Amino acid sequence: MELNQYPADPGGAPGPVGGGAKDLASSPAQKKAAAKAIQDHIEPDTRKAGDWADEETGAAVKAFAAKDGHGWVTSTALKKAHKTWGEQVQNLMNRLSSEKEALRSTGILFQNTDFGIGQGIRKSSNLDGY
Repeated sequence: MELNQYPADPGGAPGPVGGGAKDLASSPAQKKAAAKAIQDHIEPDTRKAGDWADEETGAAVKAFAAKDGHGWVTSTALKKAHKTWGEQVQNLMNRLSSEKEALRSTGILFQNTDFGIGQGIRKSSNLDGY
């Protein structure tokens, strides 16, 4: 049965977009490279874009501000939008930082987890007492 010329949903999860890999495996080198890209490019560029918007919005707020006691309503709206923008930029910077740290610590986390599981399922040996 077709509705609106679309075929019936076959069910199941969709495949990878664009014919990409079917797993999420990545190497420690890829994680390290991703963390470095965040640190060297994405964070500084995001901060720069946020600062640029901060300066430009500040200039617009001043241009629409009250000069004779009667300012434009736009000035107040821009101030509110500017405050929200600043909070969003800060949230993004925090998220980038946490993603960078997560990429750096993933290998250590997996190694410690594997070690802990191995210790938990290992059989006791008579040699353990020596």
